[in-house]
Amino acid sequence: MGKSLTSRKEDYSKWYNELVVKADLAENSAVRGCMTIKPYGYAIWEKMQAELDKRFKETGHENAYFPLFVPKSLFEVEEKNAEGFAKECAVVTHYRLQNDPDRPGKLRVDPEAKLDEELVVRPTSEAVIWNTFKGWIQSYRDLPLKINQWANVVRWEMRTRLFLRTTEFLWQEGHTAHATKKEAVEEAELINSLYADFAENFLAIPVIEGLKSESEKFAGAVETYCIEAMMQDGKALQAGTSHFLGENFAKAFDVKFTSDQGKQEYVWATSWGVSTRLMGALVMTHSDDNGLVLPPNLAPIQVVIVPIFKNEEQLSLVSEKANAIADALRAKGIRVKYDNRTTHKPGWKFAEYELKGIPLRIAIGPKDLEKGTVELARRDSLSKTFENQDGIEHLIENLLKEIQLELFTKAKVFRDEHITEVDTFEEFKETLESKGGFVSAHWDGTSETEDKIKELTKATIRCIPFEGIKESGKCMFTGKYSAQRVLFAKAY
Repeated sequence: MGKSLTSRKEDYSKWYNELVVKADLAENSAVRGCMTIKPYGYAIWEKMQAELDKRFKETGHENAYFPLFVPKSLFEVEEKNAEGFAKECAVVTHYRLQNDPDRPGKLRVDPEAKLDEELVVRPTSEAVIWNTFKGWIQSYRDLPLKINQWANVVRWEMRTRLFLRTTEFLWQEGHTAHATKKEAVEEAELINSLYADFAENFLAIPVIEGLKSESEKFAGAVETYCIEAMMQDGKALQAGTSHFLGENFAKAFDVKFTSDQGKQEYVWATSWGVSTRLMGALVMTHSDDNGLVLPPNLAPIQVVIVPIFKNEEQLSLVSEKANAIADALRAKGIRVKYDNRTTHKPGWKFAEYELKGIPLRIAIGPKDLEKGTVELARRDSLSKTFENQDGIEHLIENLLKEIQLELFTKAKVFRDEHITEVDTFEEFKETLESKGGFVSAHWDGTSETEDKIKELTKATIRCIPFEGIKESGKCMFTGKYSAQRVLFAKAY
């Protein structure tokens, strides 16, 4: 196929960029910093979207859609949120083009068509949604209000990388309103746990749940909950966040409700989201130098069947058995493709499906028909076995579950081996340079210390983990009191 990849060991960043393009996930577009998600990449995103959407609805959330454009006056109502995103905003200032009198056949912005008020292209939707919620919420009977939106957002980026950081990306953003602080905190924690379960049991990506530090939390949030993942190059990736917003947005937009006791009170809020960045996490957690490795729960195609034949007669005989196997697999809910194209040789197809990460590949030819067997190849281990055709659907059903579990276990072992406890700043710097991964260290809880560590090492606090021993100690940088260890890492 002519699609050999740079090895991860040689150049991890180049390997990633090549793989995303060569596996037909996405490509750079004509718009600087934006990507075109190709059908195969979008099919994977659709699987993520469908699973998450099901889980959101099971927990009482409804989908809605809100405008792409946010009037600047609305955007700046909640000051911390506006300040946090101001440098990333794309802004619409005019509403019309016109023919350019100095360049025949070309267009220019009509200087007379300036908007009365600039429109911000949404970097996040809190402002426009909370302005809307004001009209939706009057009484305690209207609460809780639990809304999710599937949308695109724009955050201006100077240095972009497909899926991981693009000017425009796809995501879901949940926005909820509650009568009490307790309910809102429980909602934020529930969604963070939902994200963690989705990442681990659907994407086979192990994550650590925790809180963000003050300087890393969402602009306008009281607390930011997060799930953090570890990539194969030892860098961390924020896989999802859930924010407890307190009453900040309710007060900014004057969203009140009449309680069951007849009092006017501000509502309590959350917001939360995951994005197409998860596609990057998926690639970098499981894939290898041969291409993508997809966990079966997520793979758009779980099994591909490739016929081996020399002529039309052989293809006809092989196809009869291949279609019977495909039907048996589909009856078990397994997503299968029979690739009977005559325009490509079997070896080309093998390489293509290996590159695209299809979990299992079946090859069947005339000799297999005589023996009653098929060749079964696993993408994760690259192993091949010959199996009986009879009952193959039962074997494959169990094998897909096994592959899903083994991919998670392999990634978790790698992650756990790359969590290192240190007590001094010298150990901290040495671990970052020689090993990478998460560095567990005491921190005095101040933004000043965190900022200085970031300045000196480029490492940030990825999360204050929920699990683990909460022993107190001394900050590895200042020597001051520390309530518990936190996880630092260099990150995407």
